[in-house]
Amino acid sequence: MKTIYVFSGCTMKRKDNTIAYKTGDTTKYLPVTQIRDIKVFGNVTLNNRFLNFLSDNEIPVHFYNYYGYYTGTFYPREHLNSGYLILKQATYYNDEKKRMEIAKYFIYGAANNMIGVLNYYKSRKKPVGGVINKIVELEREIKNMENINTLLGIEGNIRQKYYEAFDKITENAEFEFNSRSKKPPKNKMNTLISFGNSLMYTTVLTELYKTHLDARIGYLHETNFRRFSLNLDIAEIFKPVIVDRTIFNLVNTRKISPKHFTEKLGGVFLNENGAKIFLEEYEKHLETTVKVESIKRNASYKGIIRMEAYKIERHLIDGESLKAYKM
Repeated sequence: MKTIYVFSGCTMKRKDNTIAYKTGDTTKYLPVTQIRDIKVFGNVTLNNRFLNFLSDNEIPVHFYNYYGYYTGTFYPREHLNSGYLILKQATYYNDEKKRMEIAKYFIYGAANNMIGVLNYYKSRKKPVGGVINKIVELEREIKNMENINTLLGIEGNIRQKYYEAFDKITENAEFEFNSRSKKPPKNKMNTLISFGNSLMYTTVLTELYKTHLDARIGYLHETNFRRFSLNLDIAEIFKPVIVDRTIFNLVNTRKISPKHFTEKLGGVFLNENGAKIFLEEYEKHLETTVKVESIKRNASYKGIIRMEAYKIERHLIDGESLKAYKM
């Protein structure tokens, strides 16, 4: 099953048991059984019958605006949600000790995979050894954190230190990082990070939809009036492995260049060609298969993301210890 990416200027509707995707005078027919989810960028014409068809086939649709900002999700009615598990999720959220245990698991997973990515580039003679040592040092402090705010503080320090390695890895003045900026991103590297992270959040959300978990109840990110938060938590583990490696690969191989960006509204954004190049590389990473020691076989990163959700399920139901995926 695959993700369908749709850009402006098209019409999508139901045709028998397929999706008819029309651009100009060209119509493509996509078997609904082959679609995992749909990501829509810009203005696309849909109708109620089409959305009902997607709901019946359990296909989420994630919407982004012209500038690549995530705006919302058409989330079909939950078909696997378990009342028992939702109560478990809420109980763990309201118990500070239990919530902290799960929240720390996300931070450990993120830190370990940042170190994994940096070690990969260190082996290719990139000068990132000092950054690795600092992250390892900060990681040791995670176990001593007693509340979410201090834990988020450590997470912010780890990520800030990690970002210091970006210019060392890319060595490209046209993609100089400087510092993190968003809404809007102020330079090309920040644009790539924001765009990739936004994709990661919806990728995880689609995988959560296939489990018994309620995506509205997160542990690291506050559960509040935001529609979803658990996907933001799990995404922390995978952003270094998938998003950041996508970015480094695109920049270092010169697949993406300044011509793929535009400056508007006081920020920098990917143009349509740039977005398509990013999406192609991102999907390539998601479909990459790697050996997973816990199951003694290969799995794609999409599959590994769902396995991570199943770990949380087992922890909530059986108290199984949590250990995040490590590249």
